[in-house]
Amino acid sequence: MAQFNYLNEINSLATMDGPITRGPLQRWIKKSNNENINPSLSSSLKNISNANISSCNQSLQKLSITANQSCNNSALSNSKTPTRNENKKGKKTPCKTKSPGRSTTPTPNKASKTPNKADRFIPSRSNSNYDLCHYMMSRDEEKSEEAVSQIAATEAIGRVLTDTEPGRLLQYTCKAPAAPEGYQNRLRVVYSQAKVPSTVKNNTRYIPQAPERILDAPDILDDYYLNLVDWSTSNVVAVALGNAVYLWNAGTGQIDQLLTLEGSETVSSVSWVQGGSPHLAVGTSSSTVELWDCSKIKRLRLMDGHSGRVGALAWNMYILSSGGRDGNIVHHDVRQRDHALATVYAHTREVCGLKWSLDGKYLASGGNDNLLNIWPLAEGQHYSQPQYLYSFNQHLAAVKGLAWCPWSAGILASGGGTADRTIRIWNVSTGANLNTVDTKSQVCSIVWSTHYKELISGHGYANNQLIIWKYPTMTRVAELSGHVARVLHLALSPDGTSVLSAGADETLRLWKCFMLDPSKKKGPTDSKAAKSLLNMNSLIR
Repeated sequence: MAQFNYLNEINSLATMDGPITRGPLQRWIKKSNNENINPSLSSSLKNISNANISSCNQSLQKLSITANQSCNNSALSNSKTPTRNENKKGKKTPCKTKSPGRSTTPTPNKASKTPNKADRFIPSRSNSNYDLCHYMMSRDEEKSEEAVSQIAATEAIGRVLTDTEPGRLLQYTCKAPAAPEGYQNRLRVVYSQAKVPSTVKNNTRYIPQAPERILDAPDILDDYYLNLVDWSTSNVVAVALGNAVYLWNAGTGQIDQLLTLEGSETVSSVSWVQGGSPHLAVGTSSSTVELWDCSKIKRLRLMDGHSGRVGALAWNMYILSSGGRDGNIVHHDVRQRDHALATVYAHTREVCGLKWSLDGKYLASGGNDNLLNIWPLAEGQHYSQPQYLYSFNQHLAAVKGLAWCPWSAGILASGGGTADRTIRIWNVSTGANLNTVDTKSQVCSIVWSTHYKELISGHGYANNQLIIWKYPTMTRVAELSGHVARVLHLALSPDGTSVLSAGADETLRLWKCFMLDPSKKKGPTDSKAAKSLLNMNSLIR
């Protein structure tokens, strides 16, 4: 029993102490000599130790290796580890002291860090996309196969082309089968026709951007609601300047003064009678209408019927319709002593636009109440009924610009003021608004062309220009600039080639914007307009 206790003591000492060179055997021998152990026990212990010396040496060697590894790892981390004996004595000795025979090569350990702070990559098979990897690996093989097939096809085409007859690169190996009897190829008609030369010509024409002539118009009133310019079929322009009316012969250039009003009265409207007669109607600020014979420079009569200035005049044969600031329309028969035939309460505010249609069936009136009214002809008469046919309220400002289409009956163009800025095309037969265009400027006047399917409009704020519009699309053909103030009035020449514009900048400008091309036929004109042109030509000759 004592023998096994001593053996355990030896093993424990061997484990606690360090290397085998300083192992428990020497200490145990020294201890046994100092304590005088009996010889029998000493001999038995020697036998036991000799018997187990090999196993003890193996265990101690393993412990030594483990200790060396720990010491080396500590040395790598620049730390100091005291030994067991040094702990007992209280002294610290660095672990850098190495025992003879120990290995200096560090052994990998789980607790040790990887040099250069790098981790080795261990792939995860569960996260790998084998389908994608297989596709990428087989992609090059497929490309190589396609390249080989393309090369083979190219060589085959080359052989076929080189084997054919000269001049025929592509041909059938065997003759194509004949078509069934009675078969007609639909494309044969298309590709067997001879090319017909195009007869479509460029529709654009030259439109001068500068006026042909500029005339002074001093003291012309800058008032949107007045109508101060009119061009007669005898080629004479009547212009109201302040309290006077002047006549300018466009053929000869002669200028005559027709009248001058007394006091503070001013001329508010002028209008030539139809048919080339030298008679001119003049509306005044004193709410009267005067009729003048311009050939004799003589006033024929004075007509009343309004309670405010007369800003709009329109003729229908011998019937003169006048619109005033009182909102009424008065029809005058200039042949009779009692000239006032009818009074129509047309608008709640001033009448600034008034036009009879060329066939005399409709009268259009525009007012400062933003309304456009269409009045039908009274049965058996040449003046309108007191009840309107249509009353359009689409305009958002005063309706001054009015013009009837000379080559399409029942088509009317109307333009609104600053708050509206639109031109609207109407069919008075059905009451439909055919088209609307935003001009971006105040519309002061509108005139239709008698040669082209176009119309021209004069504008005020803010661009002060003339715009030619294509009908019926209402696309812009040209813009004519030159006035430095709003273009208040427009008048068309009797031959339909020129337009006279009167601006608030006190100038009259003549624009050759509807000149005819000699190689083209005449534009759309009705018989009435053509007759007027013939009369004008005979007068000029």
